[in-house]
Amino acid sequence: MEAGLIVVAVVVVVVLLFLFAAVKVAREYERGVIFRLGRLLPEPKGPGLFILIPVIDRMVRVDLRTVTLNVPPQEVITKDNVPVRVNAVAYFRIVDANDSVVQIENYMVATSQISQTTLRSVLGQHVLDELLSERDKINVILQAIIDEATSPWGIKVSVVEVKDVEIPGGMQRAMARQAEAERERRAKIISAEGEFQASERLKDAAAVMAQEPITVQLRYLQTLLEIGSANNSTIVFPIPIDLLTALSKAAAIEKT
Repeated sequence: MEAGLIVVAVVVVVVLLFLFAAVKVAREYERGVIFRLGRLLPEPKGPGLFILIPVIDRMVRVDLRTVTLNVPPQEVITKDNVPVRVNAVAYFRIVDANDSVVQIENYMVATSQISQTTLRSVLGQHVLDELLSERDKINVILQAIIDEATSPWGIKVSVVEVKDVEIPGGMQRAMARQAEAERERRAKIISAEGEFQASERLKDAAAVMAQEPITVQLRYLQTLLEIGSANNSTIVFPIPIDLLTALSKAAAIEKT
């Protein structure tokens, strides 16, 4: 009787060990790459519950979620020979679980290395102004090159973004002086354009006044009104020369 119980206990333990080794569960974002006696099975397992053959099958879990990869700062010499320090961030995910295990030993390290070399290579082909003002264009170029390089590994690179661009202090001061000079140039151009437009309007006004002399008197009266509305202690009252000439002639006639 005791021997039978021992046998049953041994069988139960063996069954439990078998189930523990054979039954696997993969989450929704996981896939199990299966090697059966060293050979890769065509289709990965999961998500959900699946059974492996103990000792014969070996499983490698693969995470299909998007991975954020920080590309460490790289020393780059731009096309116009300016040394800059640039870092970036890349977003990628595994689209083929089998290739990510079979085609590359460590896809994280490989993707990081290819991102660093591509960053130095691409930025070295652009001048500093393009790196600062056309960053979206450079991001697209980086994404296309890195995605093409990692595609055989079953990896899809969705986004690559240049984060920070560190410029030497001397270059920053030179750029500040250049920006200040550019603002002064624009201010002078705007001021000159305003003076030109004002002179054009004054010329038009003079032409109108020459055709209608009464407009000069109206302008004269308007000026007097403006002076009178101001709180001035002294008012200069201009008298037209024509009026003085007429008064002098009238006085001369009365004397004769």
